Amino acid sequence: MTLLEVRGLTVTYPGGAEAVRGVDLSLAAGRKLGIAGESGCGKSTLALALLRLLPAGTRVGGEILLDGEDILTMRWGRVRAVRWAGASIVFQGAMHSLNPVHRVGDQIAEPMLLHANTTRVAARKRTGELLEHVGLPPARARAYPHELSGGQRQRVMIAMALACDPHLVIADEPTTALDVMIQAQILRLIEQLVSEQELGLIMISHDLAVLADTCDRLAVMYAGRVVEEGPARAVYEAASHPYGKALSAAFPRIGDPASRFAPRGLAGDPPDPSDLPSGCTFHPRCPVALDECAVQDQALREAGQARRAACVHVGAAVPGVAAVQDARSTP
Repeated sequence: MTLLEVRGLTVTYPGGAEAVRGVDLSLAAGRKLGIAGESGCGKSTLALALLRLLPAGTRVGGEILLDGEDILTMRWGRVRAVRWAGASIVFQGAMHSLNPVHRVGDQIAEPMLLHANTTRVAARKRTGELLEHVGLPPARARAYPHELSGGQRQRVMIAMALACDPHLVIADEPTTALDVMIQAQILRLIEQLVSEQELGLIMISHDLAVLADTCDRLAVMYAGRVVEEGPARAVYEAASHPYGKALSAAFPRIGDPASRFAPRGLAGDPPDPSDLPSGCTFHPRCPVALDECAVQDQALREAGQARRAACVHVGAAVPGVAAVQDARSTP
């Protein structure tokens, strides 16, 4: 059963910056979709658009169907209810997302009081249960955000996202600024919750290795578009698009001597959304670009079983990491 379907989503900020350009995605209940890309590629804008959290004056087009209902055409009252009972979000940076002058238990209980038609006594009880569910003692409900560690604050954010039993959870860089041990704990917790509660999960990260270990499918974004999409492990280990290859090669694989010779990313940055290059937007940084890439954009096309990629090389012999490395070493 399809839980979320995004069709032709576009987001243009005031001033003309095209942050999201024609994105199509789908997610079934109980499944996990990863969205990867560098900063500035449109990942967080996409997440905010899914719950209509973008600033005033932003133009949004396309369709966002949650359980068959288009979020973009809902009345505001309905949107407010859907934001917690239908879908919720774990924002990047828990310390900046939690209110510093309110106890965390009150912040977890607030959406239940607003949207779940419950009493304060029942909300406090449910808050304790949620804290236990994410690995914290119920007594921590009386703590203020500054009294908790980074990992504990992130657990509080996850508990808050689950407060009204949503069908979809969007996690925007949920492990940013956490050490590797705490990161592993948070990722295991998220996987467990998705499995137990049949949630749909969208996880956003710049780290392909994390997404490959956590998600079922992976979409790679560049300049506001999905340039590759497919099974997470397959995309990570053998990307079809040169950008996906570069992202994957930036993470060395322990125990693989060949990874020592892989490039550590690409030179330059993603283009300014208000001044996109012609043709394929990746071509100025692409080590295997052809002349036609500068004038002709590429649509997603079949790139193997349940895989798609937007590259002229798809269907031909796609250059691998060695070609990328050679191209970068050329003056």
